[in-house]
Amino acid sequence: MLFVIHDEFITYVLEKATAANETYEWPPDKLRAIIKEFVKVFDLYKPHISVFYQEHIYLKPHYETRINEKRDRFKQLMVDAVREGKEAGAFRSDLPEEITAMAILGMVNWTYKWYNPSGPKSIDEIGSIFVDLILNAVLDNYAIGTAPMDT
Repeated sequence: MLFVIHDEFITYVLEKATAANETYEWPPDKLRAIIKEFVKVFDLYKPHISVFYQEHIYLKPHYETRINEKRDRFKQLMVDAVREGKEAGAFRSDLPEEITAMAILGMVNWTYKWYNPSGPKSIDEIGSIFVDLILNAVLDNYAIGTAPMDT
């Protein structure tokens, strides 16, 4: 059951990240779309995510392996977006790609702990705040303004 619960929400974020990767060429746009959809999962699948994170220690090893494969694919899409941003000159060249991706994942993943659907900010507003925080951290100051940035 835990596998099914996790597979449902990881499949959603993986599909959305893959679509963003295929839709956008400019890395900041790609990263923005991935983050916005990633944040939405905490609204769409809040009960699933809460149960999974509380009970994941009971997951059987063969299911954990299957889950980790999808999680690794999602993480790799994030790493690739950061790498592409660096290669395009849009993102800071001094940022380690894997650590930057893991920082983004960690920051957004923690949303499950505090997000309240009836809170003062909608999930879209929260997504925009995350995009603002993250892009302002990774964008190269000289690249700002080279492409339209809608949050």
